[in-house]
Amino acid sequence: MSDLPVLAIDQGTSGTKAVVAAPGGEILALAEEPVRPSYLPGGRVEQDPAELLGSVLTAGRRAVEAAGRPVGAVSLANQGETVLAWDPATGRPLSTALVWQDRRAEDVCAALAGHADRIAALTGLVLDPYFSAPKMAWLRREVTAEGVVTTSDAWLVHRLTGEFVTDAATASRSLLLDLDAVEWSPELLGLFGLAGERMPRVVACDEIVGTTRAFGGEIPVGGLIVDQQAALLAEGCLLPGEAKCTYGTGAFLLAGTGDRAVRPSSGLTSSVAWRARGATAYCVDGQVYTAASAVRWLGELGLLGGAGDLDAAAAGGSEGTLFVPALAGLAAPWWRPDAAAAFLGMTLSTRPGHLVRAVVEGVAAQVAELARVVAGDLGGPLSRLRADGGLTRSAALMQAQADLLQIPVEVYPSPHATALGAAATARLALDPTLGLADAVPAWAPSKTYEPRWPADRAGEFLARWRAGVEAAIGTARAGTGGNG
Repeated sequence: MSDLPVLAIDQGTSGTKAVVAAPGGEILALAEEPVRPSYLPGGRVEQDPAELLGSVLTAGRRAVEAAGRPVGAVSLANQGETVLAWDPATGRPLSTALVWQDRRAEDVCAALAGHADRIAALTGLVLDPYFSAPKMAWLRREVTAEGVVTTSDAWLVHRLTGEFVTDAATASRSLLLDLDAVEWSPELLGLFGLAGERMPRVVACDEIVGTTRAFGGEIPVGGLIVDQQAALLAEGCLLPGEAKCTYGTGAFLLAGTGDRAVRPSSGLTSSVAWRARGATAYCVDGQVYTAASAVRWLGELGLLGGAGDLDAAAAGGSEGTLFVPALAGLAAPWWRPDAAAAFLGMTLSTRPGHLVRAVVEGVAAQVAELARVVAGDLGGPLSRLRADGGLTRSAALMQAQADLLQIPVEVYPSPHATALGAAATARLALDPTLGLADAVPAWAPSKTYEPRWPADRAGEFLARWRAGVEAAIGTARAGTGGNG
């Protein structure tokens, strides 16, 4: 069946995308279904599990029907740190799904602050409610002691196949996995009050885990992987030091570290990139919580009609206005969930276009800061950045990114990098003779953005912007700020 196309499903925060991909990477069919997270007071973000499952089934069936041919496998890329409680006997959800952006488990992390160094040493992660375990512990404490509590992928795969599994990359985002052993840690489970929990089996990303009849016939299910690592694979970042950034709801920069699970010293995190062909590859990563969600916020304020209007709405310069994109707190390298977003440097001459430009530059500045600390952990600067995601359509953002990074930014030619990465893992699962490089189709950038700013201008801007971040953090520390 290795010559058949595969159905690759990318289940994301704001929608589910299903593509039918040919062995060479050609997309034969595409279907998308929206998902509507609920943004609630107190930094809470939820999804309806029934809507998640419905979107997977509907998008997958529509894509297969549009392709008009059988598929050889179904693969799934998932959100990573979104969790829910559910009944393994019936598959019935016992809670809403708490999205990776959700902050309600901050008190769980605060109670474990004395164990933060030990947790980081075992997991490569920072103790923060962004990751799965704090939200899982919160659900156990506040919602239900029944059933199992897992990341959303384990529930979706169970509904498709009846199996109880999660992939190594997703498991490494939980704060419960021993990063070196790639096994659940009894010590970590105990720290989070989850000792005795039934945990899904950790599988390789190139493994067939079961079969499903959800999309017609009995089809193997395999090639499970977390979304950002799927994009890293699709963009061919197979060697240490190769990096990509996905510009979606948030922005996520990942750089490969090969078979070495580093322990970042700069506030970044380290995870499994993928486990395939009997080996484990690792990566370091940093997160910007609000990218497209910040653009959506601008639209809600009436400053632009939608993401497609971003370039038209942005002025040619910000006229000194800076934006700290902490609308849902700050992630790496600060890890300040209490930080609030801020516009700085405004005057009576500031106009809406300047604010839009400042948001564009603020997102690019935070990614540039991530690249700076990634370079410290890698022992050398990045030479180029590969970029994917919906916001790569914004020339203003991509040019700002190249200017602030002072390196070329290469835009991935397809808006479906995550799905194509999942398709590559499915191919690995179907054909054990393929190597990683064989499963990833070659590609050329749709556009390459070269830096236009001189290095001193970029350095001056980033110095001012970092000072703005410190001011925003100082406001939160003084108790007058809060989550954006």
